[in-house]
Amino acid sequence: MNRKTEDVILINLCKQNNAKAQMKLYDKYCDAMFAVAMRYVNDTFIAEDIIQESFIKAFQKIDDFIIENSFGGWLKRIVINNALDWLKQKKLNQEEFSDAHLNIEDYPDFDWQVESEASVKVICEIIEKLPDKIKVVLKLYLLEGYDHDEISSILNITNVASRTILHRGKQKLVAQLKELRLCMN
Repeated sequence: MNRKTEDVILINLCKQNNAKAQMKLYDKYCDAMFAVAMRYVNDTFIAEDIIQESFIKAFQKIDDFIIENSFGGWLKRIVINNALDWLKQKKLNQEEFSDAHLNIEDYPDFDWQVESEASVKVICEIIEKLPDKIKVVLKLYLLEGYDHDEISSILNITNVASRTILHRGKQKLVAQLKELRLCMN
């Protein structure tokens, strides 16, 4: 039985409040979702709380899930939203995202080449050291693959703010990589 078929069976059982099916889905996706939560909160206990809340929410809203979609992708979106909600409540100053602080409206995406020695781990470590507002936008864009419309919707900011923050984040990332001699730009 392939993964998609197994998920469909488990999801249909979850819709009937089958605890064993819920546990199987939890076991199947828990580690991956924990890694996603850790990218945002960088705290084991908080990531575990976010995962628990995310699975509870997913099982409560399982009837909203569209079978043709990926359950992992749907669950990942819930985890990211819960992590961002936690960041907004505890860490991020919402004013930091306002357009009042932004002067640059649009950038062509600059091209930058990274040396092969610059592992994903090194890049993630650099991102972790950046200010929260930049870190969140970089992670959503570079690691999760969201576009500016999605980022602006998730963070409740304008598309211009998303582009500006991403551009500044890339500049800071490139500067750090140059310092480590891992960027050719």
